[in-house]
Amino acid sequence: MNPLDYSTKLTDILNLEKPPLGVRFVKAGDTDDGTWRAEKRLRFCQALMLALKGEKVKLTPENITCPASAAAFGFKPLNEKLLNGEMMFTMGLFGNPLAAAKTTGLMPRLEQGRFSAVLIAPLDKFETMPDVVILEATPEKLMWVALADIFDNGGRHSIETGVFQATCIDATVIPFMKQKLNFCLGCYGCRDATDIEHSETVLGFPASSLGRIVAALEKLAQKAMPRSRSKAAFRALTGCDAGNN
Repeated sequence: MNPLDYSTKLTDILNLEKPPLGVRFVKAGDTDDGTWRAEKRLRFCQALMLALKGEKVKLTPENITCPASAAAFGFKPLNEKLLNGEMMFTMGLFGNPLAAAKTTGLMPRLEQGRFSAVLIAPLDKFETMPDVVILEATPEKLMWVALADIFDNGGRHSIETGVFQATCIDATVIPFMKQKLNFCLGCYGCRDATDIEHSETVLGFPASSLGRIVAALEKLAQKAMPRSRSKAAFRALTGCDAGNN
């Protein structure tokens, strides 16, 4: 299947209100197909927001405005105030600079200078597979994706988050670098700078897992998903089956 088909299936099975997104990293020296524009100065989380509205967005070292995500993608070195924890402490996110610096120091980041751009768009606007697929939705919908990822082989997810840089690191860099699904609860930045709802969060996984995840979702949709969503056990407990409210 192509990205359009996968996007349609994800949307239909999960009843997504926002389209699945794709993210592709452009290696230094490579070029894109020329249809991507880097005209707006944006944070990465804001680029995702525009992509959710149908736009094709290109971020480069020149137009990315968030210093933390610029460092995450290897566009620019991490600035001193982020490195020493002063910025996040001043923002009130941590109780002291050392705690902030420790968290920042544990963040995985792409190699400096390896990539010259990152392309963000609805999954169905990619002609070939992107590197990462990102979903912004309610936890219940993302729960099924996380279950689909372990549907065939079992296991438990080891989720990585510092509750900071949720979209750029937790939902994008970690799935790309470590080739695994990852999700988070969002962060100060994305909840301040975008229209993400309080009831929504983000999940990312490598696009190489897309076929396997969609196939598992199709199986989950046959029995487990509709039964859970029907709340039959809850209705039996509360007497709703008998017509009580």
